[in-house]
Amino acid sequence: MYIDGNWVETGSTFDVFNPANGEKIGEVADGDASDARLAIEAASKAFATWSTTTAYERYEKLHRAYELMMEEQSSLAELMTREQGKPLKAAMNEVKYAADFLLWFAEEAKRLYGETIPSARSDQRFLVMKQAIGVVAAITPWNYPVSMITRKVAPALAAGCTIVLKPAEATPLCAMAVFRILERAGFPAGVLNLVTCDSPAAIGEEFCSNSVVKKLTFTGSTAVGQKLSQAAAPQLKRVSMELGGHAPFIVFDDADPVHAAKGAALVKFLNTGQACISPNRIFVQRSILEPFLETLQFRISKMKAGDGMQEGVAIGPLVNQQAIDKVDNQVRDAMDKGASLHCGGERLSKGELDKGFFYSPTLLSEVNSRMLIYREETFGPVAPVIVFDTQEEVLAMANDTHYGLAAYVYTRDISRALRMFEGLQFGIIGINDINPTSAAAPFGGMKESGLGREGAREGIDEYLETKLAGISI
Repeated sequence: MYIDGNWVETGSTFDVFNPANGEKIGEVADGDASDARLAIEAASKAFATWSTTTAYERYEKLHRAYELMMEEQSSLAELMTREQGKPLKAAMNEVKYAADFLLWFAEEAKRLYGETIPSARSDQRFLVMKQAIGVVAAITPWNYPVSMITRKVAPALAAGCTIVLKPAEATPLCAMAVFRILERAGFPAGVLNLVTCDSPAAIGEEFCSNSVVKKLTFTGSTAVGQKLSQAAAPQLKRVSMELGGHAPFIVFDDADPVHAAKGAALVKFLNTGQACISPNRIFVQRSILEPFLETLQFRISKMKAGDGMQEGVAIGPLVNQQAIDKVDNQVRDAMDKGASLHCGGERLSKGELDKGFFYSPTLLSEVNSRMLIYREETFGPVAPVIVFDTQEEVLAMANDTHYGLAAYVYTRDISRALRMFEGLQFGIIGINDINPTSAAAPFGGMKESGLGREGAREGIDEYLETKLAGISI
């Protein structure tokens, strides 16, 4: 663990495994609530000094971290592929995305503007300024084990906050590698702290109950996010939550079905479907269903599963056996209730795949609302296709979920595109675009997909308090 500027060990450790082959690739310190308290104390002590540094000093440190991360892009990506499982090309892209947050928020540190407000009194002036909220506790997921760290750490540091991070227990080695880069960038002791653990409940409880922590930021499942929000509520602790998704992918009949199917294949199977913005329900207007399905099946059937270090691999492993079971249960349930299986639909266990958590890329059609896959987030390589007839019908079906993170629309009609953008109850809408994300753009959801935004200028606002001065002159 990294606490108060030092790498420290505990009496116990836990092992880290490669999900592609089950091989042990390392062991890390197994921290507990007492370690979290030490880290919080270190962050609290460092806050007094770090919060008073100039924006330009914070810029220099973050910009240096960006440069170092880009220098380490290849080694970080290789580690990510071994620890998380995604293909190496995707891991390289993630490291660049992660570095972009360091660069973006380095610049945003210099944009923390205040304002003056006119008063009704001639002898009064109002001044507004932004100040760092304090010690931040962060919990990050395994599916994007580098970029989800910088998306939280960079704005917190840019704002003048100090931070304690608990990474996912499946991917602590990536977190350690990121913190070694941040250490080399020259951040003072206590500004950044890392607590690794195999059983996160106790540390999450400490983050929520410790009054020194002024802000909790979490990316993960909706169920866990709800529990953390409830635990933080008695102190009215500031929280931001980036939670689950159930993204609709809507293809209207004025769109090119081949082009739309290519886009659906790319974004649905990104990170083997283990992404919160991954399409979970693919709605296709009836008149173009056949050419869409034909193209999608062709592209899915060509996807090669295997170790992400191998050339040509597009489908990596799922995170664990529970993920395999959930995906397979959804597929079996859909088929039992009348869905048609076009390809896939089984665990892959032949040859070198037998020791990993691989599921075949799968295409289902004739999916309906009685099926689990229609309601539940899949987080796996399954594309369920649902037919629709009218715009009003598909808008109602798309919004019929308690999630509200991402949605996708393919149409050539600008009026329809704008009506769907306004009508869809989701925080991120890709219109003829499968990658509507960037460090410069706000990321976050509506309904039970979260609270707050990450990235963009909104991302740094999450770590700031607004302070007003009323001055009589």
